[in-house]
Amino acid sequence: MQKRGLGNAGRNNVLVREWEKASRLAHLKYDTQAENNYDIGDLVMKYGMNLLLWGGEISQDMLPTLEKLKSLGYDGIEFPLFNLDLDYAYWGKKLDELGLERTAVTIRNLEDNPISADASVRAKGVELSKKTLDCCAAAGVQTLCGPYHSALGHFSGAGPTQEEWAWGVESMRAVAEHAGSVGVKLGVEALNRFECYFLNAHADAARFAREVNHPACGVMYDTFHSNIEEKSISQALSDIQDVLCHIHISENDRSTPGAGNVRWDENFQSISDVGYDGWLVIEAFGLALPEIAAATKIWRRMFDDEIQLAQEGLAFMKSQVAKYSK
Repeated sequence: MQKRGLGNAGRNNVLVREWEKASRLAHLKYDTQAENNYDIGDLVMKYGMNLLLWGGEISQDMLPTLEKLKSLGYDGIEFPLFNLDLDYAYWGKKLDELGLERTAVTIRNLEDNPISADASVRAKGVELSKKTLDCCAAAGVQTLCGPYHSALGHFSGAGPTQEEWAWGVESMRAVAEHAGSVGVKLGVEALNRFECYFLNAHADAARFAREVNHPACGVMYDTFHSNIEEKSISQALSDIQDVLCHIHISENDRSTPGAGNVRWDENFQSISDVGYDGWLVIEAFGLALPEIAAATKIWRRMFDDEIQLAQEGLAFMKSQVAKYSK
């Protein structure tokens, strides 16, 4: 597990070990336990909060929020990595000081679409994803998740073609090779049909990762998207268990987990059944992201207070893990 005071080389060696663990079959348990993890028998979870609830990039203004999240009992945070010009080495040190581990999330857009018919556009997407991974390494990020397999919010009017699939695999393999070299795990995210057309079902994301065929490339599971796209939650998680490396806990209206209509009992039972024991990260959205509102479709406030959401969401996750732990 990551320790304070590590230099970049030492931190990267630790991160390599982290993603090597995450790339095992999900039913294999970690051999070590980190302080502050919620431990039920041999089941170890880490709990994180996505900072997209507060804005599109990590900043000094978020320091009181980061301190509060730590005091609430979070193991780490997940920060948006859209701006590649921030001093991420500084943020790695600052988050170490706060005792917060980290994962990150990013996207690709139409001008850098990794499945574009234009080879120069695909190359730009690969280049930006590699630069994003360099930022991750500087900040001590363990996993980079998100839908960076294709352009967010762009539609062709049909499903993915065989050529787009091949371009996507080729692009992601190049990204995965770089991810392996810097010690960051990729958590490829399937999105619902209203946000992208390339990967909608979790089984398709798993097939994609298997074709990329690199140990640094896994998939993440998201309760919001599965609530729209999956007929069977248990089947969806079973389909991806060999490549599962990250989970987003997100309510059907993007508000406080447990307050809406997601099939939580089936989700947490299935998470337990596949033996997953990694990050559970709350992803909730408010009105702080006008730049991606076209994709998130958040026009109104779904909760009373961000910190209250984080506090109640953490308590909910822990109670569900305890309820369904083997």
